[in-house]
Amino acid sequence: MEYVYAAMLLHKAGKEINEKSVSEVLKSAGVSADSARVKALVASIAEVDIDEAIKSAPAMMAAAPAPAAEAPAKKEEKPKEEEKEEDEGKKEEEAMEGLGALFG
Repeated sequence: MEYVYAAMLLHKAGKEINEKSVSEVLKSAGVSADSARVKALVASIAEVDIDEAIKSAPAMMAAAPAPAAEAPAKKEEKPKEEEKEEDEGKKEEEAMEGLGALFG
């Protein structure tokens, strides 16, 4: 994720996104850059219009509203399978919120 953040920072600053600049941003942030990952990132976004990608990205909420506090109730027994599905859905939702921060 830090590789994408480095590229987005360079884009926002109006700098060229290349292997050297991404590596320098990562190094200054204290991240040991993997040259293969840097090459893959630069190659994958070479043909992408980042401004257009940001505009076409779905609008995401930066922070979800906090749920209202409820009185403690007895916990209902749920089948294990339903719990796994809820956890996976929650993880996907959190990941999308994180991606929204990149474009907002």
